[in-house]
Amino acid sequence: MNTKVLSLLFLRRDNQVLLAMKKRGFGEGRWNGVGGKVENGESIEQAMIRETEEEIGITPTAYEKVADIRFDEYFKGEPTLMHVHVFVATSWTGEPVESEEMAPKWFTLDQIPYDHMWSDDPFWLPQVLDGRKISADFKLDASDVILNHTIKTVVGFNEEQ
Repeated sequence: MNTKVLSLLFLRRDNQVLLAMKKRGFGEGRWNGVGGKVENGESIEQAMIRETEEEIGITPTAYEKVADIRFDEYFKGEPTLMHVHVFVATSWTGEPVESEEMAPKWFTLDQIPYDHMWSDDPFWLPQVLDGRKISADFKLDASDVILNHTIKTVVGFNEEQ
């Protein structure tokens, strides 16, 4: 089975969260946080910062890991384990701008467009936006239908995960 290690970041201010519309590639047409694949030689945090700078033009300066999620799914038709390290940033430099890949937009917490996001997001994103830290596992079929999942609240994360 292929394994991919990824970062995902959500910006928070007051009662709002920044989501970005994916304009091309994996996840195209869906709202999500920003992030992507951890490259060889990069830490998870370095990848998260690099991806955020590339996708929406800001640099996170105060952030915290809030979720460790494993997706047993299919990527380009191949069984793949996607290991996603999720962060929330409360401080950054710059203003979010649209790139060739992402179009950012602020949403109030009661207006998050879950119908236009990944099918797993309603299960875990409200928990992390409510201040909880979670560890989760999702199993999806080849059509991205959730077959089963587990979510547990955790105190923190081992940085070697």
